[in-house]
Amino acid sequence: MEQHICWDADAAQRYDTPGVGMFAPEVLEPTVERLADLAGGGRALEFAIGTGRVAVPLAERGVSVTGIELFTPMIDRLRTKADEAAIPVAVGDMATTVVPGEFTLVYLVYNTISNLLTQAEQVACFRNAARHLVPGGRFVIELWVPELRKLPPGQQAVVFGCEPDYIGLDTYDTLRQHVVSHHFRFDETQQARLTRSPHRYIWPAELDLMAQLAGFELESRHADWTGAEFTAESRSHVSVYRLPSDH
Repeated sequence: MEQHICWDADAAQRYDTPGVGMFAPEVLEPTVERLADLAGGGRALEFAIGTGRVAVPLAERGVSVTGIELFTPMIDRLRTKADEAAIPVAVGDMATTVVPGEFTLVYLVYNTISNLLTQAEQVACFRNAARHLVPGGRFVIELWVPELRKLPPGQQAVVFGCEPDYIGLDTYDTLRQHVVSHHFRFDETQQARLTRSPHRYIWPAELDLMAQLAGFELESRHADWTGAEFTAESRSHVSVYRLPSDH
């Protein structure tokens, strides 16, 4: 499955759910608060900026935000909220695209690094973050923890969400560390709408090794943006990597 199939104009419009889901204040406000603090008054670069879910409120907080985004329908949606002068965006992939200037913060939210489907691309993403950062700059990644403990022998799928109008399940290819997320949405009819997205899952320890290869050190890891403790039961994490000050 190709990523461009997942992020057409229709998907970009459905991605925005003001006030609920990823856009709920209890989800978005801690994210923006933490990133603003980590930016430390400097410039921020968002890899895979999407429709500006995080970038727009972060810019409203006074942080200078630039973005990189591969899919133009997502940028078109962002442009309904902020123009190029407010939030500049370079069209390209987050593993190789370079934008002008230096930044104190580069960030990737909501599992987006897993959209890169090979380990080599994911390592390149870390190196691309490093080349944009000033000495002492930070790279922040929000990522889910693979739920392989829920996968019995011989079974390939795990249900991760079940609501009256929605079922979400992941199908795993453990040989390649690939997973496809399937989202089934129901209405009052007997029909269901299916959307899918491919990912390459990354264990926290593997992520740390990728960071080391790019010259980063792990500064902190929490279970969420509020700073909750990361444990063996955590389903996701927010990891902050930092370049040495003499980089």
